[in-house]
Amino acid sequence: MTRTDSASRVVKAPLSRVFEALVDPGALVEWLPPSGMTGRFEHFDAQPGSSYRMVLTYSDPPAQGGKSNADSDVLEGRFVEIEPDDRVVQTVEFSSAEAIFGGTMTMTWSVTRVDGDTRVELRAEDVPVGISAADHAEGMNSSLQNLADYLARRQAVFRAE
Repeated sequence: MTRTDSASRVVKAPLSRVFEALVDPGALVEWLPPSGMTGRFEHFDAQPGSSYRMVLTYSDPPAQGGKSNADSDVLEGRFVEIEPDDRVVQTVEFSSAEAIFGGTMTMTWSVTRVDGDTRVELRAEDVPVGISAADHAEGMNSSLQNLADYLARRQAVFRAE
């Protein structure tokens, strides 16, 4: 049986800036890693049909290690659809020897205007069985909080310019 997880948040930023943060590798490494992790891209090309490889490294690795090795999760992503100022659809596979993290997860990031702010919705379909619903919810909400914080910092920079 497949599982779908979702999370959403309203952020105080214009929709175009929020969307930009969804496809800019420099922005993504700042806000996408959940609390307790850092990220880096080994390659990144935000075009439909193109791919990326992201390494998420734990600052304090769990006793059982990461999904890919002792201290990290490695994701192979492919952009399926990019609709500017609307949504980004991508498939994600974890590089893991453990079957419980196998399979292709589809992640859809959608943005909509809400009274001058922007609602960001994340929907993850076909979540691997090795990722608990509670852990996934915590990670997705952490990333959305990081996005809100990142955009708040950027807004301050834009106002200062």
